[in-house]
Amino acid sequence: MRHILCCLFAAAVLWAAACPALAEELDCVTTEWKLVGANHKVCVNAFDDPDVPCITCYMSQARTGGISGAVGLAEDPSEFSLDCRQTCPITLPEKFPKKKKVFSEGTSIMFKDTEVNRLYDAKRKAIVYLAISRRIVSGSPKNSISTVIVP
Repeated sequence: MRHILCCLFAAAVLWAAACPALAEELDCVTTEWKLVGANHKVCVNAFDDPDVPCITCYMSQARTGGISGAVGLAEDPSEFSLDCRQTCPITLPEKFPKKKKVFSEGTSIMFKDTEVNRLYDAKRKAIVYLAISRRIVSGSPKNSISTVIVP
């Protein structure tokens, strides 16, 4: 029994390490009052890069209100902004991937999400974070980037 628990714990740790970061919602600001259902709003979330603990990204994102928004059936617009900052000294791992998805969040009930990819520019010693909206069919060209220089 103990062996099985150890295996389950190890699998959970590996799964968590492979998954993109989870965001912490800081707060939301109403942009349009709705008579029925939730208000339209912009929410600010924070997440830490899962591989570089000293980088925190802040993303603001539009949230659809109304009745469909209140029950989780609305599709949020592809409108967001991203800013990433160094919060302590950065030490990159020896095998640092050139590209990796570091955050993903669903923005509709089906097939649409916002994701943040980390790109490493070794020549300029910079980490570039790119936020995009993905959809199985007809994604959005709207995007936002932020860079962090690696000393």
